Amino acid sequence: MKTRVAIIGSGFSALSASCYLAKDGYDVSIFEKNATVGGRCRQLKKEGFTFDIGPSWYWMPDIFEKFFGDFSKSTSDYYKLDKLSPAYKIFFKDDTITIGDTLDKICEEFDRIESGSSKPLRKFINKAASNYDIAINKVVLKPGISPFELVTPETALRVDQFFKTISGDIRKHFKNPKLISTLEFPVLFLGAKPSNTPSFYNFMNYADFGLGTWHPKGGMYEIIKAMVSLAQSLGVQIHTNCPVEKIEVEHKNVTSISVNGELKQFDIVLSGADYHHSETLLDQKYRQYSESYWSKKTFAPSSLLFYIGFDKKLKNIEHHNLFFDTNFETHAEDIYDNPQWPKDPLFYANFPSVTDDSMSPANCETGFFLIPIAPGIEDTEELRAQYFDIIMSRFEKLTNQTIKKNITFKESFCVNDFIKDYNSYKGNAYGMANTLSQTAFLRPKLKSKKVNNLYFTGQLTVPGPGVPPALISGKLVAKLIKKHHKN
Repeated sequence: MKTRVAIIGSGFSALSASCYLAKDGYDVSIFEKNATVGGRCRQLKKEGFTFDIGPSWYWMPDIFEKFFGDFSKSTSDYYKLDKLSPAYKIFFKDDTITIGDTLDKICEEFDRIESGSSKPLRKFINKAASNYDIAINKVVLKPGISPFELVTPETALRVDQFFKTISGDIRKHFKNPKLISTLEFPVLFLGAKPSNTPSFYNFMNYADFGLGTWHPKGGMYEIIKAMVSLAQSLGVQIHTNCPVEKIEVEHKNVTSISVNGELKQFDIVLSGADYHHSETLLDQKYRQYSESYWSKKTFAPSSLLFYIGFDKKLKNIEHHNLFFDTNFETHAEDIYDNPQWPKDPLFYANFPSVTDDSMSPANCETGFFLIPIAPGIEDTEELRAQYFDIIMSRFEKLTNQTIKKNITFKESFCVNDFIKDYNSYKGNAYGMANTLSQTAFLRPKLKSKKVNNLYFTGQLTVPGPGVPPALISGKLVAKLIKKHHKN
């Protein structure tokens, strides 16, 4: 008889784990609390407009190919992938920087901003490329059990990079504040301030400038649809509208889970839901981490998001747009050092309909706006409206157009929604930040220390936040389950 595995949640890490476990012969069932699969990667369709509710950046295409390749498939079997040209645009108060689709184009732009800066940029990206190879092929494929996982011949030569910061490294080579902000931006995907992120993580700059920014036609939800198709072809059963209310444990072993008031027996339980929430489903004595433990951790930001349908095509924009016309460091302080609503927020705007006609009605624009904010702060309709006006006014000024009267509809999503829809700790959007003290073996564990057949996956454990790391997290936990529970 096959070993039965229950997976809580259906985000990237949960779907990834389900595929690997099913391939290895386990009987896998997924239980998703919401009406649709995908976890934070969901989709909003309204009046002919299509929005990715969650992740909107497709970076590290090699990780996606490796995932599907493990099942003798390719991304092209499921969705069409286009490299964006340009990758994105950054708006400053007095200028814009356009990040092209090749390093040569990016070097030209850097030289335009600061003469001669392309030379240190090429050296910086070469170093980042080397770190990327080590990180992806050596470090992130470890299950976070021992500090010795970080010790390889390659990392031993770079040990100083774990104690220096990306911010310090960038500032050694670049003086122009616009270029500094441009190079610090990718670190935000790791959920921490550049001044708190080890310089080894500059491999994110290679992911950006070296591997480029991509778009799956139809939006990021096409990846979820692809993974669901793969999972079901392997025999995975997926149940939506099925919140898990309790994890039952006897003699340090999970016996069953309670779903909509009904007990269901399983041999192994894996939670891809929020780690903190998952542990609240256990009796107190079986929880590994206290409330004090979670409260002391550095979490990635939450977000205030707006999904807007425009009844015209917008001018002077690209698919991805960053608005850095206010102070980067001040906004970061309002998130991490003194959590509060930012006085002058940076923001991001995504218009997938610029490159993908399927995302909006003809001659219209699909707009997705995001303001990073501190997790756990107050969230009211009044605050949402106030910040909507702030960023819309700045957007109109910086792109030299009026748009407010062209809004067909808008919807918002913020801290309260992250908590309600995803049981997210303090309403964080990206998980736990990858600071030095929260790296690899120092993150919450994939395997419970108190329950023999209970496991965890996703952005609060290894490798960390982001879509590609989530795919890897699912693979790592599936390997760990196979090691401890032969099917």
